[in-house]
Amino acid sequence: MRITKLEHAALILEEAGRRLVVDPGGLTNPILDLTDVDAIVITHEHADHWTADQLQRITHASPKAVILAPSGVARAAEGIDIRVVAPGDSVEIGSWKLRFFGGNHAIIHPTIPVVENVGVLVDGRFFYPGDSFTIPLGIEVDTLAVPAGAPWLKVSEAMDYVSMVAPKRAFGTHDGVLSAAGVGLVHDRLKAVTEAKGGQYFALKSGEILEV
Repeated sequence: MRITKLEHAALILEEAGRRLVVDPGGLTNPILDLTDVDAIVITHEHADHWTADQLQRITHASPKAVILAPSGVARAAEGIDIRVVAPGDSVEIGSWKLRFFGGNHAIIHPTIPVVENVGVLVDGRFFYPGDSFTIPLGIEVDTLAVPAGAPWLKVSEAMDYVSMVAPKRAFGTHDGVLSAAGVGLVHDRLKAVTEAKGGQYFALKSGEILEV
């Protein structure tokens, strides 16, 4: 599997020439001319994880792409065909095998409503929790995309999360709210805790690729 990190929370996964896009949101540069996309996974309804413009760009280049998201996204994405998924669902799109976990976004503040959020396990190997600390119980995670910075997150929580999941490999994502200096500090902390659990950490920048 080939994983390309884009800005903020967006990812492109590739296997045997086919693609899966995760969380193409408003803090990510326009995703253009991306062909051979089987599916787009949106973890929740916040605009840094999806926009109608990003979905339209992707589906224009890959008109058969299926959009998978929780019901909150379906309600927000008026006029866009969304296949609703929920925790516990398993879905096969092309050769991709997807399992969904979690349920709710992490708490940002008591005054801000908690929305639905799904974490996604891809082909039993790669896990991304969206904006949550969801652990896919009973799963040995090969590669984890761990949120690195957010209004709902402090670095100690991200470190604890990596320690609990104990992946073989990890890299930071959801980093569009961090400064260049800040993201470097977070990478150092996540690297230390990943390695303490016997894994490898990759400090990916936008556009960089991880082969797993």
